[in-house]
Amino acid sequence: MKIEPKIVLNPQQKVFESFVRSLPDTFDKGGRTIYKQRNEIKVFEIGGIAVNVKRYRKPHLLNRVAYTFFRSSKAERSYRYAFRLREMGIDTPEPFAYILIKKNGLLHISYYVCRQVPYEHTMYEFGRGGIAGRESILQAFAVYTARLHEAGVYHRDYSPGNILFHQEGEDVRFCLVDINRMRFGPVSVKQGCAAFARLWGPESMFRLLAERYAKERGEDVGYCVRWTLYYRRRFWNASLRRGDLPFDWDISPA
Repeated sequence: MKIEPKIVLNPQQKVFESFVRSLPDTFDKGGRTIYKQRNEIKVFEIGGIAVNVKRYRKPHLLNRVAYTFFRSSKAERSYRYAFRLREMGIDTPEPFAYILIKKNGLLHISYYVCRQVPYEHTMYEFGRGGIAGRESILQAFAVYTARLHEAGVYHRDYSPGNILFHQEGEDVRFCLVDINRMRFGPVSVKQGCAAFARLWGPESMFRLLAERYAKERGEDVGYCVRWTLYYRRRFWNASLRRGDLPFDWDISPA
């Protein structure tokens, strides 16, 4: 007997119900692919609104069991966390729905559906284009990160593609995506320093971030700089040993 997908819709966005229910059959046939590696992300135009749909690949067996019986799937967590962040005043795309499809009693494929946001920049730009002339954006980002952590929000995949930003004059706004790996609770300054490790950019960028982050959290600047550079070195030296460093590295392996 065929098991019907579990579909959870944002009650404020039922206008997308027909589209969401059709996704298991139509995802491969339409939309514009903007990302395709382990998972695939497409953008669809529905009634003049850009809708972002992320299809998660089939988990390996242990995770299929875990996501079926013991913990929420990535799609469900993204949906729930989006509401929580937005209620806290933290920008993340508006959640529309999630879909869970089982096969042989275990989670097989899942989808997360949200609004496509118009932010045109990501933090990748600082790894590819340097920081000269854009120090003010980094200063704003350090302040933003400190505010997140003081609010008890810790993005466990604080990587450059998951942090979008938009600048208008002196105002810089940030938006978090790929939010299924969040932790809510107290964030120590040391943990906050570790959050920067996945970013791309030169050592000077990390020093700038650490210095401003320290000031915002009332911590010794030297303490934050030391821990920020330590976690950066540890994270990227591991990538360097694997031979998959995606940008120019300015520190020799420890």
